[in-house]
Amino acid sequence: MRSLLSFDGLIDFWSNDYLGLARIPHQIEILGSTGSRLISGNSKAVEAVEKQMAAHFQSEAALIFNSGYDANLGLFSSLPQKGDTIIYDELVHASVRDGIRLSFANAFSFRHNDVQDLEKKLQKAEGSVFVAVESLYSMDGDLAPLKEISRLCKAYGALLIVDEAHSGGVFGENGLGLCQELGISEDVFIRLFTFGKAYGTHGATVCCSEEVRQYLINFARSFIYTTALPESFYQHMMRQVELSNNESLREQLQQNITSFSDKINSTISSTRSPIQIMEFSELETCKAKAAELQQAGFAVKAILPPTVPTGSQRLRICIHAFNTKDEIDRLTDLLK
Repeated sequence: MRSLLSFDGLIDFWSNDYLGLARIPHQIEILGSTGSRLISGNSKAVEAVEKQMAAHFQSEAALIFNSGYDANLGLFSSLPQKGDTIIYDELVHASVRDGIRLSFANAFSFRHNDVQDLEKKLQKAEGSVFVAVESLYSMDGDLAPLKEISRLCKAYGALLIVDEAHSGGVFGENGLGLCQELGISEDVFIRLFTFGKAYGTHGATVCCSEEVRQYLINFARSFIYTTALPESFYQHMMRQVELSNNESLREQLQQNITSFSDKINSTISSTRSPIQIMEFSELETCKAKAAELQQAGFAVKAILPPTVPTGSQRLRICIHAFNTKDEIDRLTDLLK
């Protein structure tokens, strides 16, 4: 059974606030929203923010959703049609899976980060083909082989959708994500950035063509039938994105990740990832280690089945730019 925990006052090694932007105090006046974007929740100011988002993320257009979950739900339930095919990484986020369930398209998974298995699925796909992956996987802390996946999608005429939820703000020039770092952004059909991780706020933006933007406005039910965010909150999202243009924070984050991974060798996670995973073969051992860390003052949580497969329970440790060398040293001593 899952339960809610509060780790007030403990040293943060569990949140997605990788750059520490959620810790910056803000004085924003939030006025209530009055309806959906298609009725009374839209304004020139909101559309101006979306244009700023598109420019920042080097995209033709952008459409803001209330959350990353809403964005993936809207994308995958509306874009693929009956007779089309969705091929998705078996570890892709639950929001993508839920959107796929609402779609009339055929859907098949491929083995995690396995480009050979992906190609086998592409060879059998029919209709318009959509490939859904994440750039950085939140429960393994590993990076997708995006260059190889992009190459395959081009070869088979498939449309690649990359969820950059955990890589936005962390990788790439100005934190523009792993696609930008690898130079494949223009080959990606849709990139999705959520702001509840490195950007330290809430909401998400779909980076796409203007044609896709207009399509989603008309057919993405999680966009159409929900109350819009307050206008001031859209501006707050943009300010947080602008705050992420801080290379010193990213450099400090990478230094801290290196400091941690040099001492604790994860068998799963990338040595560049702010998410570091330690797997345990025994469930009770994993729970006991989490309790020990919490007792020592560290906010670290055990991730247990059914969130991860049975037998792969783990500690999910998030490294931040604001973690000190002393904090990392004390944590790794306990983990050893």
